[in-house]
Amino acid sequence: MNRWIWSSGKVIVAMSIVGSSVVAGKLVVQSFPIFLANELRFLVAAIILIPLWIKIEGFSTLNRKELVAIFLQALLGVFLFNLLMLHGLSKTTAMEAGIITGTLPVCTAFLSYFILKEKLTRNMGISILLAVVGAILMNIANHSTTNHYSTSLLGNLFILGAVFCESLFIIIGKLISYRMSALTVSTMVSLFGVILFFPFAVAESRYFEFKEISAAEWGLVLYFGIVVTVIAFLLMQQGLAVISASWAGVLTSLLPISSMILSSILLDEKITNLQVCGFFLIIAAIYLLSKQKGIEN
Repeated sequence: MNRWIWSSGKVIVAMSIVGSSVVAGKLVVQSFPIFLANELRFLVAAIILIPLWIKIEGFSTLNRKELVAIFLQALLGVFLFNLLMLHGLSKTTAMEAGIITGTLPVCTAFLSYFILKEKLTRNMGISILLAVVGAILMNIANHSTTNHYSTSLLGNLFILGAVFCESLFIIIGKLISYRMSALTVSTMVSLFGVILFFPFAVAESRYFEFKEISAAEWGLVLYFGIVVTVIAFLLMQQGLAVISASWAGVLTSLLPISSMILSSILLDEKITNLQVCGFFLIIAAIYLLSKQKGIEN
């Protein structure tokens, strides 16, 4: 049980860090183009992780199936997620995007049932429902003042595709956690991230004025590379080695909570009643599911 608690805690911290990236991302995209920012983020992570990986694990060799699995994880959860979310937000309202992204726990549980054969108990079902409603309330509150995007079915499908990709990222992470260390997976995902974003980043960098970037703005890039990518990836992968993918999916609903708190502190955004309601629903979901036995692996 202690092992499960520690692993759940690692995923919670990872989700909190990812939530902080929403706030940091609002600041980064004011200075860097999207693809260039992601390229720099994964480049920083790879520079840190590769020497660490070689020192600790001695440049462990991976077979073809393992490389393909990690590449798919990077392609789906890193590259396509960002690409689909970016294009989706350009074609639909932020409110609708928030509602769709709130379905991540359901999507993850659904795929876990069919791919990983994880059991869906009554407590799990109620917890997922509470987490989804809570996440949707928080996202609606976050984006209720953003109405300047033109609504589009295509845009909503892009957002849904991003959610599907993120769920598969968790599922694949669970599958490979039995065979590969968190350090190996995090290193290779970062390396594949560098490769996938590279051609787009090069195109954007041709017209980008790097000399105009301040030290604080470079600091945000380092935060994305070191904290959001290295630390969050390691914690998430370590947690997936113990807890079920369905439980990890429920814990993803914590993301908007950390985003809400940091937005209030750093961006002076107001916390609404809807966000408070969503917060308590998510906490209730996590408490209910934590009482269930046998949700490791």
